Amino acid sequence: MRTIKGSARRRAKRRLLKKAKGYRGGRSKLLRTAKETLVRAGAFAYRDRKTRKRDFRKLWIIRISAAAKERGLRYSELIRGLRLAQVELDRKMLSELAVNDPAAFDAIVQAAKDGLAA
Repeated sequence: MRTIKGSARRRAKRRLLKKAKGYRGGRSKLLRTAKETLVRAGAFAYRDRKTRKRDFRKLWIIRISAAAKERGLRYSELIRGLRLAQVELDRKMLSELAVNDPAAFDAIVQAAKDGLAA
């Protein structure tokens, strides 16, 4: 007699369809379609976790660049000056300061200018 999975198979199907809940039409109700959709969704999620990191870095750089230009420095000069002045702030923190604390960003720009001059 051949073995059948029975309750284990039913549990696996239920788990899969639960993950596909909220998808349109057959994608949430039909097993094969739901499975294909979940595979694609997983691939997109993996890819876009990487993309999100790139997008945020781009945004931070744009903000820093705009704030630096207001203070008479190009982005590249600011980063180089900070390196020479041994100020170790990442782009996320620089962006936050540029947006939320202009006085602190002014001090950082001054440090970068001093670093470039030295």
